[in-house]
Amino acid sequence: MQLDPPPNLSAAALFVDVDGTLLEIAPTPHAVRVEPELTALLRSLLLATSGALALVSGRSIAELDALFLPLTLPAAGLHGFERRGASGSYECRRLPPAPALEQARRALLELADQHPGLLVEDKRFSLAMHYRRAPHLGSVVVRAMTDIAAGVRPEFELQMGKMVAELRPAGSTKGAAVAEFMSEHPYRGRLPIYIGDDLTDESAFEWVNGVGGLSIAVNVSGATAARERLPDVTAVRAWLAQARGPSSLNR
Repeated sequence: MQLDPPPNLSAAALFVDVDGTLLEIAPTPHAVRVEPELTALLRSLLLATSGALALVSGRSIAELDALFLPLTLPAAGLHGFERRGASGSYECRRLPPAPALEQARRALLELADQHPGLLVEDKRFSLAMHYRRAPHLGSVVVRAMTDIAAGVRPEFELQMGKMVAELRPAGSTKGAAVAEFMSEHPYRGRLPIYIGDDLTDESAFEWVNGVGGLSIAVNVSGATAARERLPDVTAVRAWLAQARGPSSLNR
């Protein structure tokens, strides 16, 4: 589809998911690569928005920093569990109890041992089970993760995504993270734009819609709260480059 760019990015607050939105999804989370062209695009978007840009991801902030070196961008990590604002200030929600986290970790590792092709991603405060390399195990993963989640409530919630099931600290959502960004400088008073590709982004779509912003789903054919759609990562990058405008390259 053809999506017009916002008329004035200097009046916008731009929030962008990473995997499946800015980056193609890889067979494993550690297999992704960030090209210099993408780093340059993000730098120019940061200038065009006067700093009102943030990455909103299921990855940790430390992992985002490693991916996008030498950039250090405002970011929400682990679906909003941790957040670093435009000023560089860092905050995170209440840490989940260590016994519940260890119980869940053991259960996920046991499940992966039983089924070759499954991959456990340990994000320290959340745990994800990827089945992209074994899509036939999707129903097995969903059933098992539902049972595991029931054993670690209310500290953790089950979050489904594309070929992944994740246990994240309760109350951490991308929508809440965007709301927190929007209460701060330089985001406050701007038009929020959120771009994402997954079920984890739906809370952010809903929040942005509620305040009259622009929500864009990427490569989503089914139901979504997003008001607009783009077909793939290439289209996202092209739209962002168009929205940025040529003048921001020369600032």
